[in-house]
Amino acid sequence: MTITPENSGTPAYLSGDLAPVPDEIGAFDLPVTGALPPELTGRYLRNGPNPLPGHDSGHWFAGAGMIHGVRLRDGRAEWYRNRWIRTRSFTEDARLLGPDGLDRTAVSANTSVIRHAGRIFALVESGFPYEMTPELDTVGPCDFGGRLTTGMTAHPKTDPATGELHFFGYGFMPPYLTYHRLSAAGELVESREVEVPGPTMIHDFAITENHVVWLDLPVVFDMELIGRSLPFRWSDSYGARIGVMDRAGKVTWFEVDPCYVFHVGNAREDASGRVVLDAIRYTRESFVSIWGRIGGTANPAAETGGAVLHRWVLDPATGGVTEEQRDDRAVEFPTFNENLLGRDSRLLYTVSDDAVVKYDTESGATVVGDTGGRPGEAIFVPAADAGAEDGGWLMSIVTDRSGEGSRLLVLDAAGLEFVASVRLPRRVPAGFHGSWLPDR
Repeated sequence: MTITPENSGTPAYLSGDLAPVPDEIGAFDLPVTGALPPELTGRYLRNGPNPLPGHDSGHWFAGAGMIHGVRLRDGRAEWYRNRWIRTRSFTEDARLLGPDGLDRTAVSANTSVIRHAGRIFALVESGFPYEMTPELDTVGPCDFGGRLTTGMTAHPKTDPATGELHFFGYGFMPPYLTYHRLSAAGELVESREVEVPGPTMIHDFAITENHVVWLDLPVVFDMELIGRSLPFRWSDSYGARIGVMDRAGKVTWFEVDPCYVFHVGNAREDASGRVVLDAIRYTRESFVSIWGRIGGTANPAAETGGAVLHRWVLDPATGGVTEEQRDDRAVEFPTFNENLLGRDSRLLYTVSDDAVVKYDTESGATVVGDTGGRPGEAIFVPAADAGAEDGGWLMSIVTDRSGEGSRLLVLDAAGLEFVASVRLPRRVPAGFHGSWLPDR
């Protein structure tokens, strides 16, 4: 008999390639196969849930945050280290919703990691960001001088022209959605409520040169689920809308077919002023199925083909919207050349179970690169002298198919050819989002 989470009694999020590691370690002078480009001098950081030994957080998304870091310099892999993010939830067992009300420092900080205005932040959408040092020590929570009063999405967007950081917070009580903007210097300079009908789970959003794009979709907060799982569920009655907000705050809403989106690719304005959005779309069935699996329960009645690349074209002038499935391959974690964030771009990188999939979103052409294991999100790193949109590299932590070890894989972003890999001293659990922080 094959032992699986379903028949062993162990939740899926504590098993297999999701299984947490038990401790923090460090290692130096890591073995490299191939040749690391000397330009890749900096830190690759990857965040994800990793509960303490013996602790069941009740859901994959709720585990304590842990950052895995690899330091590259001049063609060498100097060190690997992993560190739990020492939030108040981790150190004091504090609760987000406690007897004294809402405590946005009592979070897991387990979803992504970014750098803005010289500060490194670990993010989770339920609360405040936690600042980290380049060596992965925890500095503490940040509310930007008391100006931030909501949670902060784990998917903020840096405008490549202005250096401003756009983000939002959502809540289970009004205001349900609040837009925020940080200056390039790191000061919170704008907060604005965006009216939506109820407490939806908004994981990601997009920006273009002149607009912010909202996803008001039918996964909603349910108070009755508190204490049993993450308190969100699919709602057939909520409806599905995409909003296009101009910089003055006016939102044009477009009704779309019911769906859910965890992660967007790029968005842009075309020559006619329409907003084009590429994202990974879940149907009702595929969302319910994956939500059950990652929460540790089974849903044998659900049929899912996974999440697929989808495009919406939204016309604020006419109120018209078109929707198009771009591929039938199950993929997730879209990334792209963020020097073109919100501007014209055509290339998108995603991952499947054992490959990186590169899309030309205009021609429809795809390139598939076998990773030799299960890849995490493939971060695009542009080369300094690149003349093409795909001039640079992709970086992803890949776990061997045996599940015994992991490596940091570097691919050429143009053709997905192997460039180099760094053997890590331990298996890295499948996690969420990474970031490349160059020295310069």
